[in-house]
This record gives sequence, C-alpha cells and structure tokens, in this order.
Amino acid sequence: MLVTQVFWPDSDETYENDLTKINHSPQYANKRFCNDWDQTGHVSINDMAAMAWNYIFEEKLSMPDSTLPSKQINIDRFNHPNKDQLSVSWLGHSSLLITIDGYRVLTDPVFEKYVSLLGPTRYCGDVPVDIDEMPQIDAVVISHNHHDHFSKYSIQRLNEKTNLFFVPLAVGSRLLHWGVPKDKIIEMDWWEEFRIDPNLRIAATPAQHFSGRSLTDQNRTLWSSWVIEGPSHNVFFSGDTGYFEGFKTIGKKYGPFDMTFLECGAYDESWHRVHMFPEQAVQAHIDLKGKLLHPIHWGTFKLAFHPWFEPMERLLNAADHSEVHALTPIIGETSVFGEPALASKWWEKIVSKN
Repeated sequence: MLVTQVFWPDSDETYENDLTKINHSPQYANKRFCNDWDQTGHVSINDMAAMAWNYIFEEKLSMPDSTLPSKQINIDRFNHPNKDQLSVSWLGHSSLLITIDGYRVLTDPVFEKYVSLLGPTRYCGDVPVDIDEMPQIDAVVISHNHHDHFSKYSIQRLNEKTNLFFVPLAVGSRLLHWGVPKDKIIEMDWWEEFRIDPNLRIAATPAQHFSGRSLTDQNRTLWSSWVIEGPSHNVFFSGDTGYFEGFKTIGKKYGPFDMTFLECGAYDESWHRVHMFPEQAVQAHIDLKGKLLHPIHWGTFKLAFHPWFEPMERLLNAADHSEVHALTPIIGETSVFGEPALASKWWEKIVSKN
C-alpha cells in the first residue's frame, strides 16, 4: 500500500542515548561519528550547491516517463518460510523482505510515496505489499538515519509486527521517541554481533557514508552495513556506502556470501566517497566473496542526475566482464537462491518507448 501523506522533517532534538557506549566507540570523536577509511564522512557545501544546480537544470532522463512494472508479493509464502531456503523480495530502493533459513528480516523499510517534505517522490508505483498483511518480522535492520532509509511512519506501522530492531549506534534513541519499546532495540557498533537464537547471527559491519536528518545533526549517529547469517545461508546488506577497502576485510571475516545486496544507484563524481558507482558495486561483491549480486538503491527515488536505467546497464556490463552473476528483478519479484536467476533487462522496453 502506497502512503501519500507528507511528513515534516524531524527536528534536531537530541534524545537520550547510551553515552558510555558511544564515547567508547572507535568511530566517535568530537561529538561526531566518522569513517575509518575516508575521514570526511560528509557531503560538502560545494557538493550540495552542485547537486542543487544539477537537480534544477540537468534532468538527464533521471526519471522514467511512465510507471515502472511491478509484481504484487504473495505474502502467503512468507507465513511459513522454508527453514533451508534463502529468498528475497525487492520492495524498492533498499527495502528488502528476506527469508533466510526460516527467519524473516526486513531491511530499511520505507513505504511512503514522499520520504520528507522536500524529499524525492517514489516514481516506481505502489509498494508491492500492504504493511497490514505482512507476517511477524523477526528483525528489522536499519542501515542509517537518512529519510529514504529510516521512516518514522513505516517504523511505527511495523512496531507491533517486529520482534527486534537492529540499528547503528545512537539511532536507538529515535526509535524510543517513535514508540518502540527499549527491549526491542538492539543498538550496535561496527564489528559487534548479536544472536537472535543459536541459529541466526546479525553483525554490524563498516560502511563509508554519513548521517543526518537535517543540516544541524550531521554525523550524530552511526551508519552501518550488515551481515545476516543463518545455519545454511549467509547474506550481506550494504546500506549506503562508497567503495572502500573495508569490503575485503568484511569478506575475509564473514564471507563467502550467498547473496550480496549492494547499492548501485544515486552516484555522482561530487559524492563518490559516500555512494558507489555501479562498477564499484561489482568490485565490492568480488571483495565480499559473493555468489549472487542483488543490486539495490536504484529505480525508486530520484536522488541523482544520471538516467534512471543507467545503473543497471553499467552494472551488468561490469558484471559480465568480471563473470559475476547479477539479479535484475522488477519491484515485487522474489529471487530464490538456487533457482533460476531473475536476470531480464526489463527496463529496455520502457526506454525504447520513450
């Protein structure tokens, strides 16, 4: 169900945090979080000015002229997930409904049409599942607190349906403010691990990005990628990140991965430190020792100025060159590990009509 309400951006009010844990984090200094490999961890004023200019004057086919194809998810299949199976349904952008060895995990759930008052609009049509019809979720995993990944409305709607929320450091206090009980919040620093039970391990791993919901709270909270490991399958979720050497470290510690969910859209030379180019997503998949690459963070919101379909063309070219197997589902399709891959170039029909 697509939500069309518009929400004002959250204020920069500081909520109560676990200051002891934050102050002892290797990523925290001078009241801000930072990256290990690239210490900038932000988009500069000049970058923001260039972004605004391009947004107004350089469209470059950044949005399709018609609604993209989608497939309504048959939610019944998730009510009794196979304990020996890995499957994933793409809900658009970085939202994924993952079933892994009998567990249900939802990443960066955003169900709104507008993510903030002045933010981008979902151009891919309705979210292919109604929140009210979703089964109980074992874990919701949040990568960082940007509006297009961390939605107040969606979190509050999912609160009763979710057993545990996994968030990076200092994000938990906002969940508390939104009404999530403290005993359902697992707040983690990089390289920390948590076991829901002996069969499911979730680990917070590094990413190279930044955070903030306004101009006054930049990098007050941590950002993270995530490892989700069951007894039979293992996956990696990048969240938002630039390419960095940390992928090799993660691959060495937690790989190989059956599937990697890697951002490949919303890139620009002005912010290459914090968002990957498609070719870098392929290299990250190789670094992580991945088997199947599932691209995310494209085909949903206008966040950059390249043609909306370009991320997939560039990614597939790089994947073919490196003999990487990449999935290309439409929104709502379910990919099952071990079954024939969803790999059609469905966007070409839309581009040829325009």
